[in-house]
Amino acid sequence: MDYNTQRKRLRLPEYGRHIQQMVDHIASIEDREERNRLAKSLIAIMGNLNPQLRAVNNFRHKLWDHLFVMSDFNLDIDSPYPRPDMEKYNEKPRRVPYPSHPINFKYYGRIIELMIEKAIEMDEGPEKEAFKHLIANQMKKANISWNKESVTDDDIFRDMEHLSKGRLVMAPGSKLIDKREVKPVNSGKRSRHHRKR
Repeated sequence: MDYNTQRKRLRLPEYGRHIQQMVDHIASIEDREERNRLAKSLIAIMGNLNPQLRAVNNFRHKLWDHLFVMSDFNLDIDSPYPRPDMEKYNEKPRRVPYPSHPINFKYYGRIIELMIEKAIEMDEGPEKEAFKHLIANQMKKANISWNKESVTDDDIFRDMEHLSKGRLVMAPGSKLIDKREVKPVNSGKRSRHHRKR
C-alpha cells in the first residue's frame, strides 16, 4: 500500500498531490522552453483550482510565487515576476507584543479606556462634551450588555470619572440613552429550542 505519510511532504497542501507531481515533472525536464511552456499551463490550472485567489491583488504573481515554493525554489524558468526570496519565505514572523496593561472594568474593555485618554487630551469645548457623551453612552451599552442589571446614569458618570482619574466629569443634568434602547447581545438570534418545528 502507498500511504500519503510515506510520500514526499507537500509544501502547499491546498494544491494537492497531483499539482505537486506536475511541478516535480516540470523541474525534471531538461529543455528550458518546454519547462516555460508547461509552467505557464500549470499556472492556469492552479488559478482554476483556487478561484478565491482572484480576489487577492496581483493574484497571478501569487500563483508564480506558489509555483516556486512547491519546487523548493529549484525551478529554473522564466517567470514574469521576480523570484521569491527563500530566506524571506522561511524567516519566522516577528513576535507580537501581548498587551500587559490591566483593564479596570472588563465589561468596558480597553477601547473605552483609550477613548477616555483621547478625550482627556482634547481642548475644552462642545466637541469634547459631545465626545464625552458618546463615550458615556457606549459605556452604558457595554455595562447593560454584560451585567444585565439596571444601571443608572450616575453609575456611568462615576465610572468615567474613576477611569479618567477625575479629569472627565459630565455636565450636571446630562442624560444618557434609555435602557430600553439598548439591544441585548443576542437579539435576533433564536434559541434552537424555540424554533418552530
